[in-house]
Amino acid sequence: MITERDFFLKRNEDVGGINGEIIRNLIVEVIEYRFGIAGQVPWPIHWLIDNGPAYISHETQAFARSMGLEICTTPHYTPESNGIAKAFIKTFKRDYFRMHVLTDAITAMEQLLRWFEDYNENYPYKGLKMMSPREYIKLMNSDEECSVQ
Repeated sequence: MITERDFFLKRNEDVGGINGEIIRNLIVEVIEYRFGIAGQVPWPIHWLIDNGPAYISHETQAFARSMGLEICTTPHYTPESNGIAKAFIKTFKRDYFRMHVLTDAITAMEQLLRWFEDYNENYPYKGLKMMSPREYIKLMNSDEECSVQ
């Protein structure tokens, strides 16, 4: 959702924001970019979307399913999940997007995989005792394997 919101809102400000057609085009672009194919994804992929009209329209959902996406929507009116998402977006914009010169959406998309990898491998979280998410998961998994019997 970060990429579609940030890139497509800027790209489509002059046409009145995001609509279902733009989202369906985004689906095609992302699949082609990520998998190098035009058409259905090679395996089912969960697509987490909000409940905005462009995302939940029958046409968009039918198209997404035809491309192999399993649609998951965020719960309605959940300030906690919205707060978590907003905090992530704010951090990601501050620490990654604003640190680089991005001339267009393609340039930004090319950087995303590296940024997500860095964010998950190296970015310390206060809530995870200043560990990255992967460090924390490794620690939690090692504790389970070493439990006293």
